[in-house]
Amino acid sequence: MSSPQRIIKDSTVLVTGGAGFIGSNLIDVLLKQNNKVVCLDNFATGKRENIEQHTNNPKFKLIEGDIRTINDCLMATRETDYVLHQAALGSVPRSIKDPATTNEVNITGFLNMLIAARDNKVKRFVYAASSSTYGDHPGLPKIEAKIGKPLSPYAVTKYVNELYADVFYKTYGLETIGLRYFNVFGRRQDPNGAYAAVIPKFTAQLINKESPTINGDGKTSRDFTYIDNVIQINQLAALTKNKKAINSVFNVAYGGRVSLIEMFESLKENLAKYSKSIKKIDLNFGPERAGDVKHSQANIGLAKRLLGYKPEFDFEKGITSYIDWYWNNR
Repeated sequence: MSSPQRIIKDSTVLVTGGAGFIGSNLIDVLLKQNNKVVCLDNFATGKRENIEQHTNNPKFKLIEGDIRTINDCLMATRETDYVLHQAALGSVPRSIKDPATTNEVNITGFLNMLIAARDNKVKRFVYAASSSTYGDHPGLPKIEAKIGKPLSPYAVTKYVNELYADVFYKTYGLETIGLRYFNVFGRRQDPNGAYAAVIPKFTAQLINKESPTINGDGKTSRDFTYIDNVIQINQLAALTKNKKAINSVFNVAYGGRVSLIEMFESLKENLAKYSKSIKKIDLNFGPERAGDVKHSQANIGLAKRLLGYKPEFDFEKGITSYIDWYWNNR
């Protein structure tokens, strides 16, 4: 974790989407650091069990509400120091199937949160942006200043978030920082459902002795990013006094690149410690998925320079930690 001066403590923090994978991990850490934490979630994708351990904590407050409802946003941001905005409808395929709902949640909901944060004079609004914003730009590694055209409705919504955040800073003085997440994985990530992320999905299938299916030839690569790196940078972004960092967006990743085949082999290797027969499971290959970017890798130099970001978990360390957690919490 980051040094004691760079963690949020003795503050009131709103985590939207707090019952989700990333949000609930943030809440765990924030409560340990003596903060009051408000969780706003409508449980569309979040899970009650992700936050149930905090139900009786007097410093934890759950607001069951929706970011598409402005009054819920205003209630949640009241007397709040920092907003860590994680609420969104994720998934490229889901956005292709249902662009209207993705737009409502990710754009209308985001705008409501900005308005509420402005009206309630929140110190800083840190929000989950996305590496999907790089779209069809071919350059690797990705640098924040160079993006292409979005390849999915989801990517459009996440780019619009950045534009709105910029306008709210310039027009109203609301301090905003966007974090472009690159394929985050870790504790509590849901392995089930049509839109499950690849690492938890494959992990569950391998434990069940099933052969996972990769979309395409398996050479597609991602900058898989462990949850603890994400927790670190959210706190750094909320607390930074570096004026150059305000109203900026930052890549959140480790800065490496792993193919889907390599990811599969690493999962097998780590799971084989618990069940040797997993080593023998093979892959299936399916068609390419619409809207997918072929290769993704982040340049994290800007986050290191302006925020003091020091990701402690590379892919292998993250996978080892994740598999140990997953096996013991099934």
